[in-house]
Amino acid sequence: MASRKIFMATNIPFFMTDEDELAFLRFLRRFRFEVYPVRVPPEWKMFHAGEDTRDRLPEDAFYLAAAELGPVKVDKIKRGPDRGFWRVDEVGSPVIYFERSRRNEQGELLSGELWSQLEWTPQTGRRFAAPDQFRTLFLQIEHELRTRFRKSDPKGFLIGPHAARAVKEGLVLRDSERGGGTVRPY
Repeated sequence: MASRKIFMATNIPFFMTDEDELAFLRFLRRFRFEVYPVRVPPEWKMFHAGEDTRDRLPEDAFYLAAAELGPVKVDKIKRGPDRGFWRVDEVGSPVIYFERSRRNEQGELLSGELWSQLEWTPQTGRRFAAPDQFRTLFLQIEHELRTRFRKSDPKGFLIGPHAARAVKEGLVLRDSERGGGTVRPY
């Protein structure tokens, strides 16, 4: 029996201050991503991500949809507290999950992340890898972050230039995972 390759989602954990996020949204504007919240209300009006629409973005997390590359698939939620809302199919749609960096009660900046399912995995039901155009788009975004952001200590995070400067002025960066430790620019 041939061995099966199992691929995981592509995650890019980061720290962005408001200024870093604004610059990142300015970069994203050229891709004309549509914005969808994690739970889409029936009356949702689509708009494109950019620095001019930042105040309309969902507070914690949302999807950036490359609708020009394929349809955004949604399912209606039939049970539970979100009944009547729509759920984006993050595996079958060309979307990037964007969890924003935010501050906790102590004023520390918590990590955010970009996440996308680019590979085929038996667990998700995806039969094929993401289209090459979408993969290329995601890799362009990753390259932009790796070029402009700093590495972290411990490894694994990208730190925006404004966040890195703020650390010198006393800002604490903390991994948003439960029990997450502090992170410093490398």
